[in-house]
Amino acid sequence: MTDSVQSKLIISSAVAAEELSDEITDELEAGAAFELRQVVVPAVSHGERLDRTLAQAVPEFSRSYLQQLIEAGAVQLNGTVLTKSSARVKAGNTLQIELKPTPQSKAFKPEAMALEIVFEDDYLLVVNKPAGLVVHPAPGNWSGTLLNGLLGRDPEAGTLPRAGIVHRLDKDTSGLMVVARKRQVMDQLVAMIAARTVSREYLALAHGDWVGPAARQVEAPIGRDPRNRLRMAVVDLERNSGKTASTGIFRLASEGGFCLVRCKLQTGRTHQIRVHMASIGHPLVADEVYGGRPAAGLTRQALHACRLAFEHPVTHAALEFLSPLPADLAAAVAGVGLGYNQGQ
Repeated sequence: MTDSVQSKLIISSAVAAEELSDEITDELEAGAAFELRQVVVPAVSHGERLDRTLAQAVPEFSRSYLQQLIEAGAVQLNGTVLTKSSARVKAGNTLQIELKPTPQSKAFKPEAMALEIVFEDDYLLVVNKPAGLVVHPAPGNWSGTLLNGLLGRDPEAGTLPRAGIVHRLDKDTSGLMVVARKRQVMDQLVAMIAARTVSREYLALAHGDWVGPAARQVEAPIGRDPRNRLRMAVVDLERNSGKTASTGIFRLASEGGFCLVRCKLQTGRTHQIRVHMASIGHPLVADEVYGGRPAAGLTRQALHACRLAFEHPVTHAALEFLSPLPADLAAAVAGVGLGYNQGQ
């Protein structure tokens, strides 16, 4: 604590007065106790933003965490609750803050979880993610994510940003993901994905009979849908923000108003395959966000990351992993009368 900021600790319940780490202690996470701190605003902070003043006073907590507490009404100025981080403080003001857990502060914690690991060494691992598993904590899913499971199986994952996750699959997309176990390897994998040297292929069941050549390359920029910011869309980069996106699509089978395709990502935009397939008139089965409808008993988007191939960033061995269609997708493909062989 610097001399320029005076901070007084008031301990509530049974919380110990030792220095807290960036994450909340187990006692605080239990919700039965919280810590109150009182801060007298020094002259050097006169006219400063509330969140900046608090960040100086309690440097063991991140500014973003303190902003969450301010918005939650956990900060008082001379006895009056403040909820805006941009509020200005004056020298001599007394601030009181309740240091209690928020959903975000509790998100990055280990959880025991059964994960299907198809490859693992000292540097990376490959996970076969089931449909329904969220990859990273976010509003509505602060726990029970792949990140929590990775932290639970390997304490060293906590030393890496995002527990080593270098790319994501949507909640209802199943299949293969690579995860780093070392920081250098994480940086290398991110660079490899950006350089398009990591091959990622997907199987998708879509509406509509396939017409025309079996192979098709979709080059269409993707950005936030200007009419609905909660979804993505193919956009005109001269009028809307977005990024170039490229997907190779190959028809495997088509009959009875459905088609089964293999998609290869050349870029990795949010919802890329779902958006590109919808843009060419073939929304994925059960992908109601982009025009699909449930069919053949399938209620989640019909998308599966079936192949992952890359050069090991440390050993330089050529790695290739295949994941067969999960039971629900395989049943749906058979249910609409399409055949599929993993070797296609």
